[in-house]
Amino acid sequence: MAKKSSGGGFGKVFLGFLLGVAAAAAGLFLYLRFGPLPVAVADAPLPMEKQIVRLPLEGRIEREKKDAPFGIGEDVFEGGAQVYKTQCAGCHGTPGHDVPFAKSMYPAAPQLWKKHARNNVVGVSDDAPGETYWKVANGIRLTGMPSYRHVLSDTQMWQVSLLLKNADKEMPDPVMKILQGQ
Repeated sequence: MAKKSSGGGFGKVFLGFLLGVAAAAAGLFLYLRFGPLPVAVADAPLPMEKQIVRLPLEGRIEREKKDAPFGIGEDVFEGGAQVYKTQCAGCHGTPGHDVPFAKSMYPAAPQLWKKHARNNVVGVSDDAPGETYWKVANGIRLTGMPSYRHVLSDTQMWQVSLLLKNADKEMPDPVMKILQGQ
């Protein structure tokens, strides 16, 4: 009786692996193309979507954030208020005036002059100015927050970042007049 050759066992396993990968890729493509992915702002987020995005964002900001090249003062706050009023207030509100449609954005645009419900912090005043500067300069993908790197100067981005760092403090009258459009 002749022995059967056992060659080809590895080939069958390898072929099965390739077919499995191809089937998974085809299934993923079909789901992305025809599936009910949450692409509308009103859709519920994917499971763990916020955590998946937050982790690399926080890591990158931590690695790349800088210190402000100048200190704070009324002139810095006035410059920051002018930038904020023209570039930021449309989504993030002004002192005492929230933007109604901000809640309808996904994720919702934070109202930067309002206290948080859970920890009594105003806007991003608990963030380092370098973190706010990074967000202003680079924007945040999938949030509606644009990059202002090619719109504002470095000085302007730092002015608005330092203004927002101090949003929990009383602002001088000229700054408040700018923010309130007077």
